[in-house]
Amino acid sequence: MSKQMILALPGDGVGAEVMPAALSVLRSVAAKRYLELEIHEALIGGASIDETGSPISDETFALAKASDAVLFGAVGGPKWDALPFGERPERGLLVLRQGLELFANLRPVQVFDALADASSLKSKLVSGLDLLVVRELTGGIYFGKPRGIETRNNERYGFNTLVYSESEIERIVRVGFESARKRSLRLTSVDKSNVLEATALWREIAEKVAADYPEVTLEHMLVDNAGMQLVRAPKQFDVIVTTNMFGDILSDVSAMLTGSLGMLPSASLGAGTQGLYEPVHGSAPDIAGTGVVNPLAMILSAALMLRYSLNAPDAATDVEQAVARALDAGHRTRDIALGAPGETEVGTQDMLQAVLEQLAA
Repeated sequence: MSKQMILALPGDGVGAEVMPAALSVLRSVAAKRYLELEIHEALIGGASIDETGSPISDETFALAKASDAVLFGAVGGPKWDALPFGERPERGLLVLRQGLELFANLRPVQVFDALADASSLKSKLVSGLDLLVVRELTGGIYFGKPRGIETRNNERYGFNTLVYSESEIERIVRVGFESARKRSLRLTSVDKSNVLEATALWREIAEKVAADYPEVTLEHMLVDNAGMQLVRAPKQFDVIVTTNMFGDILSDVSAMLTGSLGMLPSASLGAGTQGLYEPVHGSAPDIAGTGVVNPLAMILSAALMLRYSLNAPDAATDVEQAVARALDAGHRTRDIALGAPGETEVGTQDMLQAVLEQLAA
């Protein structure tokens, strides 16, 4: 296998703490599986603003374009909250997603056996849960124009535009169907078609695309009902496909089913194999620098990268199984509820060491 280039962007807050953990695991599994990886690191977000004046420099973006995959930590924090929207750390991530044409965000929601009791729901509702949220990533209300804050008749108005084209809807819905085809042949398309014209079109296009996938059962669900059903009976879902904003919300709701937001990885993909991989938990400035952050979402994001972009499924499975065994052994970071016999609270570095030991076993 030829050498593959990875760009690591730690970013801000806990991103700078969990990225080294993921890179340690990557290097370990690469040695085990004889993978040739060339890893570069660069700045993004607030760290890049402080150094270059921009949330993402031209040099960093060029490195991302040239990479086989991008591993991303987190951006943002109170230090930069007073900046205009277009200059904030989060802008760096949006530029990456759009510039690399990564329109599909995949968020697997899996409850590890050892964490069934750590969920905020009863274990019988989440034990064995394995669902996938497919979120449209480069369109919708987060990018639609016009948008802004302006004064009209001596009163300030804030406005955003929810807009989707047929082609944008079709390509993300196809990702949903293709994902369902590889899993349990069930797809739930989530919209708000009873009040939003943009998602009425979404439903219409989903029905049209369904004709190409007769083996997949398509169900439509309004977003408010979907939120309720996720906490009532989450195992009724297998693959969920939805808009940018709805996917943002529902995937974070789904994260808590796993026992902690610190357990959820994600993959952002486009038409090719290049992707951007990141934990869902964000920069968590309240615990940054304390050594207690859970590195598992970042490590599991690296596993997704191995599977989707680097064509190394065996290495991905190695990492995922090492995480599962570390949890089976009772290791718990602070974000995961403690209480069962044999569970021990550990910090970032001890959890990393537990995974590395399992990976070497």
